[in-house]
Amino acid sequence: MAGTNLLTLLDDITTLLDDIATMSKVATKKTAGVLGDDLALNAQQVTGVAAERELPVVWAVAKGSFLNKAILVPAALLISVWLPWLITPLLMMGGLFLCFEGAEKVFAKFLPHHNEVVDEDEKLDLVEYEKQKIKGAIRTDFILSAEIIVITLGTVAGATLLNQALVLCVIAIIMTIGVYGLVAGIVKLDDAGLYLLNQSKVSANKFKELLGKGLLAAAPRLMQFLAFAGTIAMFLVGGGILVHGVELLHHTQVDVTSYAQSVAGGTGEVLAPLLFDGLLGVIAGLVVVLIHVSYTKLFKK
Repeated sequence: MAGTNLLTLLDDITTLLDDIATMSKVATKKTAGVLGDDLALNAQQVTGVAAERELPVVWAVAKGSFLNKAILVPAALLISVWLPWLITPLLMMGGLFLCFEGAEKVFAKFLPHHNEVVDEDEKLDLVEYEKQKIKGAIRTDFILSAEIIVITLGTVAGATLLNQALVLCVIAIIMTIGVYGLVAGIVKLDDAGLYLLNQSKVSANKFKELLGKGLLAAAPRLMQFLAFAGTIAMFLVGGGILVHGVELLHHTQVDVTSYAQSVAGGTGEVLAPLLFDGLLGVIAGLVVVLIHVSYTKLFKK
């Protein structure tokens, strides 16, 4: 009898693990787009620090990301059980904040604030700069992690609470390790290129020399691209959250996509929702920035 019960228990565990693996695979596919945005945003957020501090900064942000998910996973489960109506408003607030951050970066790029101009004798507090970078990256990660968690929760909505919790934990761990492992690799590309270049001088290996020079040339361009892509991602993700949260916007996007498909076929079907989300994100971001600036000026007075 004991042997039979043990086999039954093992069979139940195997079935549970198989269900978890299947649901995790589906959830991973659905959150892949957000993962790409998460990668671009976080790689862009940790740029600008000293080379020897890049990996410690990535590790600090990764720990913050794990903490974010340790908060978000149980919170999402509790909200889904007791306050399911609260998920959409919270996501909308996060979407607006992403649009705001994107618009703020655009303003800072083209209309730098007067206090950004410093005297040559003024020394930059690198420790404080690094702390601000880490805080900003963790703050952005929180919003994107929330979207990943909610998308995953929607994927496993019909499962038991235990299965939902296990799938959320699996996705949270995989996403965090995957994103910050890639971010760490990206920010150290230039160091890898320099290492190969130095090695080529010792071994007279032309391949290492060419590869090293290629990595050194590609690294700054890749970081510039990620900085640009990170800002675009803020508008796309933020606009997308708003579209899915407001029924009127969602229907408008569907109508625009249908029209684009009738005019440009498959290309229009793919590009139309992206352009719609991005444009909405830009408009929402600019509106929030203007409100923020007006409130700040009024408050200072």
